Amino acid sequence: MPIARVATSLTAARLMTRIQRIQDLSGFAALRPHWDGLLAASGANNPFLTFEWLYAWWANLGGNATLQTIAVWSDNELIAIAPMMSTRSPGWFRRLEFLGTGHAGSDYLDLIVRRGHESEALDSLADSIASRRQTLRLEHVPETSLAAHVVRRLQDRGWTTSIVANGICPVIDLAGHTWESYLSARGRAHRANVRRRLRALGEPLDTAFERVTTEAQRQEALSALFAFHEWRFGPQGGSTAFLTPALRAFHQDATRQALERGWLRMYVLRLNGVPASVMYGFAYNGQFYFYQHGFDARYRNQSIGLVLMALTIRAAFDEGLHTFDMLWGAEPYKWLWATGERKLNQIRAFPAHVGGWLHHGVVAARRRLAPLTRRLLSLGVRT
Repeated sequence: MPIARVATSLTAARLMTRIQRIQDLSGFAALRPHWDGLLAASGANNPFLTFEWLYAWWANLGGNATLQTIAVWSDNELIAIAPMMSTRSPGWFRRLEFLGTGHAGSDYLDLIVRRGHESEALDSLADSIASRRQTLRLEHVPETSLAAHVVRRLQDRGWTTSIVANGICPVIDLAGHTWESYLSARGRAHRANVRRRLRALGEPLDTAFERVTTEAQRQEALSALFAFHEWRFGPQGGSTAFLTPALRAFHQDATRQALERGWLRMYVLRLNGVPASVMYGFAYNGQFYFYQHGFDARYRNQSIGLVLMALTIRAAFDEGLHTFDMLWGAEPYKWLWATGERKLNQIRAFPAHVGGWLHHGVVAARRRLAPLTRRLLSLGVRT
């Protein structure tokens, strides 16, 4: 096809798209019948971009933010969603962020775009974002995100942009292995410790490893998980997973809906009939996502957390999943299990006007001062 005809076709496709701005809960809810099909047809399909997760997040944790989600339609077909909100950064600047950002621990946040419609959808999203003239700050974005393509389009319009590393997610490639072949490939000391702990736990105690399949089980498991985190982290801090009533309400909503949809994977390890540890994750799109876990501190010497992880990984093999994703965080214990990693980025974009330049200057100054601030705090100097 001649170049001129290709350009004409792309322009025509772009003119056929329609932008819808969703700024209230009812408009958000109206997207539900279309959301799942779009997500399944995109390259961003993961549990943290489902309608269930993000709607529950907004309903419980939206706070003072303003809903600014963008939907792109081609005729009557939904071809893209930018699940966004407008928040106020420190100072008087406002910025656009993804829904799910913050203590809820959502990873792989991104634009949701139907395959085959990337060009017109990304152009339309860039137009809509640029028209708001607000700074863009996107956290925990996958390295291969489509959001980065929108940022390049904004850069062409004079915006100042940056894409920097924002952490890693250790993963286990389950494909082509059984539990035994995978464990045999781990380090000798770790392999021996896992087998010893699995044997030892069952000798003095009545042990049961159960998957949550009913609403009553879900409520019991989540309550136990909240309690384990409170006992372990409450006095000295260190975990923000279930810190506030709003966060706990969010997880009640999110897990209830995930159970109804069939992709909640909560496991309870019982000792003598009592919950001793709880795994909270999802089996979604062929992968296990390890979100949170907790255990009764009285069983710390029995390495109850290690046993829970081993049993959960074995269950993922039994279910035929191809990947076990341990999500954001490079805690040492994860590397005892991991066979690879996925990288996350932070994306920033500042509009080409005075407010954008000022905001960029403030952010850059804070970034330069951050190492000094951490150093002063480590020396006990209050800033």
